Amino acid sequence: MKYLYTFLILILLVCSTKVIAGSTQSNVSGSNTAIEGGYESSTTYESGSSSSSTTSNSTTSNIKSSPPTAGAPSYNSMTQDVCAVGASAGLQTFGVGISGGKHFIDKNCERLKLARILNDFGMKVAAVAILCQDERVFESMIQAGTPCPIDGKIGAQALKLWEKYDFERPDYKAYVQRMKKRKKVEPIIKSNPLPADTSTNKKVSWTTPK
Repeated sequence: MKYLYTFLILILLVCSTKVIAGSTQSNVSGSNTAIEGGYESSTTYESGSSSSSTTSNSTTSNIKSSPPTAGAPSYNSMTQDVCAVGASAGLQTFGVGISGGKHFIDKNCERLKLARILNDFGMKVAAVAILCQDERVFESMIQAGTPCPIDGKIGAQALKLWEKYDFERPDYKAYVQRMKKRKKVEPIIKSNPLPADTSTNKKVSWTTPK
């Protein structure tokens, strides 16, 4: 019996020992439930959440900045007696820039100045002759019945030479085109004469060039 009482007392002492937790729980948000006593512990989150987000912005632009400007040189005439016109231009890219300029002679300006000087010297025929190098002046002189001088001839004698050597006319291309058109319309004009002029009671007819 003595040993039986001793055994029972030992069992009571063992069963009445306070249970000490074998783990430590730490939580920022929510509540924890720990189960101890030889079992594996687990944690249950009843509330609370954890969120992690990352924002990354990337911008790409294919627009190139404007290239530098190519400076074109300036060209000016030095005096009023110079019949020259300056022109310049420039081209600029992102890699290379090119610019240049040049003087161009104004032939019509030179012609007018030369004719004015010849006229001031009393050389009127020579002044008219140099003006007649312009096809507009040449044609207007023919239309006015005062043909331009040629080989020292003026008036009717000059007209005969111009008809003989028509390829020397400044307006030769326009002259040939005009003559071709006249040949085309000559049969029509001959078959359809103009009506009589009632003011003079004279019959009007077409005239063709010789």
